[in-house]
Amino acid sequence: MFKRVIITILCVFLSVPVLSKNISGDWHNDLRTLFLRNGAIIYTINIRTFNAKDLNGNELIDENEESGNFINAIDELDNLSKMGINTLHILPITPVGKIKAFGTAGSLYAMSGFDSINPQLLSKYTSSNGILQAKRFVKECHKRNIRVIIDLPSCGAYDLYVEHPEYFVKDENNSPVVPLDWTDVRLFDCGDEKQVNEDLFLLHKKFIDMVISIGADGIRADVARLKSYKFWSELIKYAREKDSEFLFLAEASNLWTEPVSKYALNTSVDKLFEAGFDGYLGSYVEFKNMKTAKEFISTVQNDIKLFKKYDNQKACVGAFSTHDEVSPILIKGENFSKMLIWLNTTLPLNSYYIDGFPTGDTYNYQWANKNAQNSQTDDEYYFTHNGKIDIFNFSRKPGGKNYSIYNEFVLANKFKNYYAQDLYNSKFVCLKTSNPKVYSYARVMGNQTVVVIGNMDFKSAQDVVVKVPKLKPNKKILNLRISENVKNEYSNGKIKTKLKAGEIQVLLVKNLVF
Repeated sequence: MFKRVIITILCVFLSVPVLSKNISGDWHNDLRTLFLRNGAIIYTINIRTFNAKDLNGNELIDENEESGNFINAIDELDNLSKMGINTLHILPITPVGKIKAFGTAGSLYAMSGFDSINPQLLSKYTSSNGILQAKRFVKECHKRNIRVIIDLPSCGAYDLYVEHPEYFVKDENNSPVVPLDWTDVRLFDCGDEKQVNEDLFLLHKKFIDMVISIGADGIRADVARLKSYKFWSELIKYAREKDSEFLFLAEASNLWTEPVSKYALNTSVDKLFEAGFDGYLGSYVEFKNMKTAKEFISTVQNDIKLFKKYDNQKACVGAFSTHDEVSPILIKGENFSKMLIWLNTTLPLNSYYIDGFPTGDTYNYQWANKNAQNSQTDDEYYFTHNGKIDIFNFSRKPGGKNYSIYNEFVLANKFKNYYAQDLYNSKFVCLKTSNPKVYSYARVMGNQTVVVIGNMDFKSAQDVVVKVPKLKPNKKILNLRISENVKNEYSNGKIKTKLKAGEIQVLLVKNLVF
């Protein structure tokens, strides 16, 4: 009987359709509302690789093969919809630099223009221009109820510096400033809190105009702290006058306290939120280094406390793994990926994943950092960041063969979509555990409560007793996510279990009130 109940519940989640609200063809942006209610399930893609056709299997897109582009990317949108994705974060679509470049195609973040589409992302099988191809792609996303966020790079390519040196910060030797070790880009001079650089501000307005013209629903601002409160507040105001639901997501964290250069601004998260940003990446990227439940739960509670400071609602994303991070499979294995899925699903935040994550891609390319036979840039190597999705070359479509992760990914997203309203209205309750390596929390959703228990030790199993006030052994408990052959003991106010290494349990308890 119990197994039949679980199977019924899973079938309900898996059968929940991602319905399009765009049947009439008229799209009305609702991304800010969705995001601020923690309802976005965001999937990050690089158009250049998203549906690349690697026919010979060498993991590169050769001259006779088709690189990812806005048109062939449309073919993959139904798959995203089936996975429960409702928002796309598209890595930069602006033209890229070719001088002092990284990789044979150039880094997506080495922008050489603001108001046009990177020609590398265009299909050769249609005569329409870049704006029209991008617009067609976004329209197809909207048909499937998928919103679109476009990435805004923070720095300019060396090519742009050569053409317009007046756009860039200079050091004491009148040389353009290289932030950190990003030697393919130079630091923009966007002004300070006293005065905005009008030339750069105009270019950013053109970027906003272009993004809105293709129908996108928001932007993600790369290294947002490099621009001032004044710059962002004026730019956000400009965008919101055109579209009040236009999302501004900051790549920012309270962990990043050091400036990227002594010549660079380092605007705080507080000031970014005051300027009008709706959310930020937060501190979850450090989860992989945390050893105790206290560290992790404090991160969640700090965000909840932080957001209460502002009159306007704020939110964050579950940036446990991004395009800047090594694949979770390489960090702590399959269980780590599965844990990140359920944390994204059950925590008070927006889910956030990178292309290739659902099937366990390691992003290990056989040709990485070797001499290149051909190059569109002045780099003679296939430059990559080992274990990270490639953003520098014409490479294969991201993806692995781990269908165990994929199945949990789909189930978790269906669960989040099904309970979106209940999760938004629920409160986050930290539950006490007997083991410092095990965290536990609850999300109280009316007459149903989600209880999550996770082992932060990815090498050893851990015994734990979780205190769950008012829990009775006769409560109806559904195991949404629990390892095979694990048997929990339920008693008055307690759950006793032995978690496997890196295991996360997700339980749905009826009529449990805190």
